Amino acid sequence: MKILALDSSGLVASVALAEDDNLIAEYTVQYKKTHSQTLLPMMEEIGRMVELDLATVDAIAVAAGPGSFTGLRIGSATAKGLAFALEKPVVPVPTVDALAFQMYGAGDLVCPIMDARRSQVYTGIYEFIPDRDGRLVFDMHVIREQCAVSFDEIAGDLNRLDRDVIFLGDGVPVFQERMEQSMHVPYTTAPLHRARQSAAAVAALGARYYAEGRAVDGAAFAPEYLRLSQAERERAEKEREKSL
Repeated sequence: MKILALDSSGLVASVALAEDDNLIAEYTVQYKKTHSQTLLPMMEEIGRMVELDLATVDAIAVAAGPGSFTGLRIGSATAKGLAFALEKPVVPVPTVDALAFQMYGAGDLVCPIMDARRSQVYTGIYEFIPDRDGRLVFDMHVIREQCAVSFDEIAGDLNRLDRDVIFLGDGVPVFQERMEQSMHVPYTTAPLHRARQSAAAVAALGARYYAEGRAVDGAAFAPEYLRLSQAERERAEKEREKSL
């Protein structure tokens, strides 16, 4: 099975191509450019380097949110356009799930944290449970589904679980001080090669979700924002003020 994966949910822009258990190519950039400038050229460069015939792709996996509203819209539009043109399904992969999947096989709890602004994080809590079936494999168990909460709230959940924790995501440097104040269990942070979004993780998890029948028609796919955008929040606040 061949999957083309996209992630533009945060500062990172990432494109990957995977076939069965092989990562054929990945192009990841975190720099001062918009995803509208990077995503399609990156995909075209991968296609050129590996002589990809897009017609041979079986599905488009995409980081489906939460994350940057603009980034999610760019990734969504790209995935939907490819799905329509190629007549292929889209596999929505929750952004926080894909981040957690980068720590596959970890013995500690995994807690991705993305900076959601307004003192909140996009986050969740995960663990990897070994399943022996001829070889050691792991199932990712979701302890708390992805959500938008304060860091103190997710720290409280982790403290109650009373297990070591691995943090990763762009929220780590932002909430480092709160982490030191709020965490009462041992914790560490992921190394740089596992600390941010990766389309390879979206592809790997997308392949699992595709096998579970979680692919959708491109026309039916929509990003999962988890909360209103800043513009929508400001509009709602103005409407409330007018009603007073």
